[in-house]
Amino acid sequence: MNPNRSRPRAFHRPLGALLAMAGVLCAPATVHAGAAQPVKVEFSATPAPRTESMMLRTYSTSTATVTFADGSAKDYPLAYHTLFRNTDLVATVGGKRHAAGQLYDHKMQPIIDPSGDPVIAETPDANSLLKIGSKLMLVSHWEYDDVLASGETAYKKKDWYSRMPMSMSLSELRQSRDGALSLARQKPIDFSSIDGGWIFCFGSQTPWNTHLGGEEDYDLYFVPGEKAYKTTEAGLRAMNEVYFRGTRQANPYHYGYPTEVAPKADGSYRVTRHYEMGRGTWELALFAQDGRTAFYGDDGLYSGLFMFVGDQVNAPAAGGTLYAAKWKQTSPDGSDGGTANLAWVRLGSSKAGEIKALVDKGISINDIFEFSLAAKEGFVPTRAGSAETVWLRLKPGMEQAAAFLESRRYAAYLGATTEFTKGEGVAINHADKKLYYAMSYIQTSMKANDGGPVDDIRLKENKAGATYTMDMAGAQTDSIGRAIASAYVPVRAYVEPALLGRPMAVDALGNTADPEFIANTDNIFFAEKMRTLFIGEDSGNHVNNFVWAYHVDTKKLTRILSLAAGAESTGLQVVQDLGGHAYVMSNLQHQGDWISSTPAALKASLLAKAREMYGANRHGTPNYRLQAHVGYIGGLPGFK
Repeated sequence: MNPNRSRPRAFHRPLGALLAMAGVLCAPATVHAGAAQPVKVEFSATPAPRTESMMLRTYSTSTATVTFADGSAKDYPLAYHTLFRNTDLVATVGGKRHAAGQLYDHKMQPIIDPSGDPVIAETPDANSLLKIGSKLMLVSHWEYDDVLASGETAYKKKDWYSRMPMSMSLSELRQSRDGALSLARQKPIDFSSIDGGWIFCFGSQTPWNTHLGGEEDYDLYFVPGEKAYKTTEAGLRAMNEVYFRGTRQANPYHYGYPTEVAPKADGSYRVTRHYEMGRGTWELALFAQDGRTAFYGDDGLYSGLFMFVGDQVNAPAAGGTLYAAKWKQTSPDGSDGGTANLAWVRLGSSKAGEIKALVDKGISINDIFEFSLAAKEGFVPTRAGSAETVWLRLKPGMEQAAAFLESRRYAAYLGATTEFTKGEGVAINHADKKLYYAMSYIQTSMKANDGGPVDDIRLKENKAGATYTMDMAGAQTDSIGRAIASAYVPVRAYVEPALLGRPMAVDALGNTADPEFIANTDNIFFAEKMRTLFIGEDSGNHVNNFVWAYHVDTKKLTRILSLAAGAESTGLQVVQDLGGHAYVMSNLQHQGDWISSTPAALKASLLAKAREMYGANRHGTPNYRLQAHVGYIGGLPGFK
């Protein structure tokens, strides 16, 4: 998610017939007929769109050239396929059909807006396509919903809510013999057992075959007195009045943790909020194949790099130790994204149930810290989550509570680096022991002399961002000299040239970053057997966002999907072999959210073309703006 971009939008509710996007219904290619296994893949490039009709479509014209173990090779044309849209009436609750993106209260009753329309999210994010027994189950996030419109004339409600309580969907899919996937049935996931959900962002698939979703809680993070505290008040109001319907009061310490969904073959599921993994603005948490070491994407301003090492394999709820990185810059000016050695600050350890017990007892930030918004003797100046400095002093005996309930704030307090700007996805290359970390923007807190209390990161601004590569090693010790019980500890960070954004002067379409390179990397996924890092954009610098494939051996970067103008690429997951086929799961959300640098005449022309191609709803809003798609790039053979 990119909060730096302007997001005018209407309530996005009506359920009239919406036209499917052209080009999404092509059948997948037939898989290789021989017994030889794929050993290499190379992609041809999908060109960036130039015409208005192409700018308003989501498509791939790429071909995957697959080389097999017997030396043969075959070309596979790729195509984008929509499984369902947010407005499709496919979700079943109590025998009634609802839109896929419908949002619900704690009694699983549909939330209705003041105009009488159902509240339907337009922001599908994480996907986890999992094989559970003989069933294919898909967990999909609904990230956020900006229900208070600022640029649409249809809605001028000033007395409602800026965001909604959020949810996920559980879908059962069918796979045909040619590899095509289709929706069999769907239902929303009930989170009332864990007090609801707030901003479900990106996610991952665990080594034990479940879904692990990131819950960004930057709306609920700020301390009383901070300028941004009004967002916390607004978020809690929405949970109290819309989700709980006045039956109880929301506690900010119930939100902001990795949230696990474990589907079962019969369609039931188990949900778990992992308090013991720490609270932050997690884009996602991703476990290494050891089932113990997890890394976080920490979204927002003045954020960090965090690592969790569990006490038991495949059982984070048993507890573990939380760490935050210290950036020790080795490059002089950071014009290439910078290089650094990494050290690890130990925040604290927990056992099963300890952190949730603190929350259930009603602990608040006032129990953990004394804080001041002005310099105060004996207090430590910190920046965590905003550009405002907060001076902190830890109260006696509150070390564990600070580590797991105020993880980013405590990291800054102990001297870890909290100067990253919009950390997004993380991915692991196990064979080469590398971690990839998407940094959507290099700006503000990452610049030299940014005005904060410390200046660990001193880089040249790059508003197109970068994807960092981090070498990992074992036998490492933490800030107090204790051994870190993991073989996957990042020790060095740098940016490979092809993964550095390329800002440029605005072109005729409004691009302010070179469209032949990645801008504002967001979701990332490393496919081990393909030796390929897949990268999705959420860019305020590209008129159309793209999905890219970067082969880590050849260093070739290739665009493989162009998204409809204004849409963000989300839900990236690569399933390398499922019934002899491979899939690149990829969603698009909030299409029609034009970037600010797009010329006014082009915006108007695109809007008119969108009405022509897709029609408009009863409020006059183009259906194009209401559509969000959950889907995949198909056509690849399975990589076993």
